[in-house]
Amino acid sequence: MIEFSLQKKLHAVTGNMLFDVSFNIKQGSFIGIYGASGVGKTSLLKMLAGFLTPEKGFIKVNGNDWYNSNKKIDLAPQKRRIGFVFQDYALFPNMTVKENLVFALDKTTNPSAAEELLSFVELEQLKDRKIQTLSGGQKQRVALARALVRKPDLLLLDEPLSALDTELREKLQTLILQIHRQFNLTTILVSHDISEMIRLADEIIFLKDGLVEKSGSPADMFAAQKSKDVIRFQGIVMEKPALNSIYLLVGKEIIEFELSENEITHLQKGDTVLVSIQTSKTYIEKIK
Repeated sequence: MIEFSLQKKLHAVTGNMLFDVSFNIKQGSFIGIYGASGVGKTSLLKMLAGFLTPEKGFIKVNGNDWYNSNKKIDLAPQKRRIGFVFQDYALFPNMTVKENLVFALDKTTNPSAAEELLSFVELEQLKDRKIQTLSGGQKQRVALARALVRKPDLLLLDEPLSALDTELREKLQTLILQIHRQFNLTTILVSHDISEMIRLADEIIFLKDGLVEKSGSPADMFAAQKSKDVIRFQGIVMEKPALNSIYLLVGKEIIEFELSENEITHLQKGDTVLVSIQTSKTYIEKIK
């Protein structure tokens, strides 16, 4: 069981924001953290990992205090059994694939664990390659393997697949789910991709302005709230050919939507948006 209650003032795009989030997570769960940019998703992962210190609260993992402001306990990141996979991989480019894993081992772990994990993520043939010679997907596999070498109680994933193309994302989603189940991990994933959340997570925590607005199963969280006729999906802005028209990349297809100028004037190429279609009316909300 992972229990936490964390409070901290954060600097958001709209100004200062009070982050105040409490939650209990069962061992072996796969939790998704969802919400707009700047609501505290990455800050939550950093607090759990020990990279960012809360002002008040506690973190208790399997009965052990990792952080407790009242007891003045604040374990250093290296003393918390966590694996952290960053969006930008955060690998050492001057090291080989295997050296990146060995560097992350603690003194009590057999070095053969690095070899075993490289085999598991199908990178054993690339173990002597320098990081800068790898593709994005290969780097992410190295990052996942490195996060596992210390046998973490908690695996934290901060938008680990956002820079990859759709086909590669789907393959690595399968690998992440396989890792989660085979190593019996408790996993927390931050992602803007609804399909990714639905595929991977058991439960979603929706953050808004530093608070938990709601939580529940992926089906409950992303199902239409007011009408059975509502369809929702995610897209990427490709082009605005006219004042009331916009092209979105949805999956592998480019689709044109006609909307009012006010609805699309704030959108730019590359923005990730949530599209909601209810009968004949279409709504677009920027989420990234």
